[in-house]
Amino acid sequence: MTLRREAFLRHVQERGQYDTAAEAERVARVVLALLGAHLVGEVRAQLAARLPEGFALILLNPLQSVEPLPPERFVRATGAWIEGATEQTAAWDVSAVLSTVADTAGDDLLEQILLQLPAGYDLLFGQPQPTRP
Repeated sequence: MTLRREAFLRHVQERGQYDTAAEAERVARVVLALLGAHLVGEVRAQLAARLPEGFALILLNPLQSVEPLPPERFVRATGAWIEGATEQTAAWDVSAVLSTVADTAGDDLLEQILLQLPAGYDLLFGQPQPTRP
């Protein structure tokens, strides 16, 4: 199910408690560009198919990541791309966008997404996973 752009941004705006949709969009663009650099193949294509078109294109044409960033570096990288961000606000921004992405993706796709990412991303998506023995 593809979420409409306005609905997607409204979710991000509510979760991030942003004053404007423009602020939510700016954050969503940065986080999705960085996320796209970490996902490959069918998983990235399936997620893009569920996102509003403009955001799908950002996910599919990412900055290339040399290696997958651990969650804390992903947050720092997000902060580096958002003017005036601190590590705390960047963590908030990442959480607002990725929790919306998790809802949009659904459980099965989210599980596949998390398999492509380093350990700890489940928390960024707001979906803590039970630790494996």
